[in-house]
Amino acid sequence: MTEQQLPAWADPSVSPAALDPQGVSRRGLLRRAGLFGAAFALGSSAAPALAADGRRPGGEDPRLAYLVGDHHIHSVYSHDAKYTFSQLAAAGAKYGLDWMVFTEHSNVGHADFGAALEHREILNARAENPRQLIFQGLEWYIPAAEHCTVFTAPGPHEVDVLTRFERAYDGKLLAYDKGGPADADTARNEAHAVKAVKWLAEQRRSGYVDDVLVLANHPMRLGIDSPHELRDWRDAAPEIMIGMEGAPGAQGAAIPGWRGANSIRGEYENRPSAQSWPGYPADAYLTYGGFDWATATVGGLWDSMLAEGRLFSVTTNSDAHRIVFDTWKNGDWQPGQTFDSTGRLPDPVNTDTPQPGSDFWPGQFSRTHVGVTRYGYRAVMAGMRAGRVWLDHGHLLDGLEVRLIRDGDRGRGVTLGGRLRVRKGERLTLNVTVTTASRPNPQGILPELAHVDVIRGAVRGPVADRDTWKAPDTRVVRTQDVSGRTGTYTLRIPLTAGEESFYVRLRGSDGNRHGTGRLGASVDPHGPVPHAPGDGDPWADTWFYSNPVFVDVEGA
Repeated sequence: MTEQQLPAWADPSVSPAALDPQGVSRRGLLRRAGLFGAAFALGSSAAPALAADGRRPGGEDPRLAYLVGDHHIHSVYSHDAKYTFSQLAAAGAKYGLDWMVFTEHSNVGHADFGAALEHREILNARAENPRQLIFQGLEWYIPAAEHCTVFTAPGPHEVDVLTRFERAYDGKLLAYDKGGPADADTARNEAHAVKAVKWLAEQRRSGYVDDVLVLANHPMRLGIDSPHELRDWRDAAPEIMIGMEGAPGAQGAAIPGWRGANSIRGEYENRPSAQSWPGYPADAYLTYGGFDWATATVGGLWDSMLAEGRLFSVTTNSDAHRIVFDTWKNGDWQPGQTFDSTGRLPDPVNTDTPQPGSDFWPGQFSRTHVGVTRYGYRAVMAGMRAGRVWLDHGHLLDGLEVRLIRDGDRGRGVTLGGRLRVRKGERLTLNVTVTTASRPNPQGILPELAHVDVIRGAVRGPVADRDTWKAPDTRVVRTQDVSGRTGTYTLRIPLTAGEESFYVRLRGSDGNRHGTGRLGASVDPHGPVPHAPGDGDPWADTWFYSNPVFVDVEGA
């Protein structure tokens, strides 16, 4: 298919508005149910908005359907990966993904050649996979820190913005990578990262691109994303820098007998270095049930950011480079060619022999679920920005719907990422509707949810010390045993508004592995725990997490 023959949804010259028509009715969406999956059976028309002043108690969010995706995927246009776009898009379709983001590493070859070449393949992948939303993105080497996913909505300037950003702000290309306490350039490099986020925000504000989002990748893998840097990026443009990977990719790294005796899920196999922020404890460099320490620690870094009363989302993804048990290897270079001179690896070759790898295919193990009111690129990005996100491993759940409502109200209440306005002493109900796994996952296991944990934290406002990583008033307040329950059921959990504003978030697992959380049994009596090195079968220790719902107490 030539570029002139591309359908509207694959043509970069077509405006994002045409890709995501605002006026399509819900009935019209359902007529195209193949593009959405069964999830849209949950939805209907959007709810009326709150009063203009936003101050009456209560709150109501629209009905949602959830689109499943992966925002961190590498192809032959990354120097350390090996798959074609067609292979990855086909895998995403096989494992039920609605949306995917290709995030190639920054480097000279990518900036000079790869970004434009990969865009042609992005267009072809969109044409070949009409039931998927396929974004072009970039894995940004953050000055003074690690990596971020950066991605834009499709449009005539999507490649231009990413390439200009890469050249002007990438820490690797600029040699702005140093960020340790003893480095002379740390302050300059950290400031450049903030400028980068602000620059992206300006491209959106000016209309040069329709939308752009940024998420920190594997934040604790090296311990070089300090708490103050995460806060600085967020505060620079909270509508752009919306969160972080709650769980990294490379979840197959510690399958027993496969990669090595010291392997850890997520390839979190590091120790503090001169570049690391010195305030992190040694156990911050591990994963817990496959989740990053910053997310998995109740009362830890993620909670300390939420306790400021500001949304900061978590996600999960494959970080696909090299798939476990896959038989493909990188092709051979033609004489005189290198990645820097071509911006692209040779196509892979099938060997029929398992090759080294740590990753799963997109959607095979890690899934981010985003609540939307319609289908489209902008809808996914809007859902992520609003925080309507939950994530699971191993296909633990088929569905999760969360609503918090004041007792006596007749509406739907608010959902993940939302805010409910209440008066002190009011009684609330947290409705958690779970749809259990109805089919075996790609490993052939029928997942079973064992428990749902409700985590509550006080909202205290901005912190005085921007390197704070603890939220001392956050803890697990309820654990609901759901073992043996199947189908769709709703847990109705009573809450009471005290004098302080607060938030609640959810977590649950298959119940196979748990123990006392890092901050003690009174905070988290049965949270995720690290696995022994080299013995971390990810399919035997699966969890789900949700974003928070905030409760604003009048007068707090």
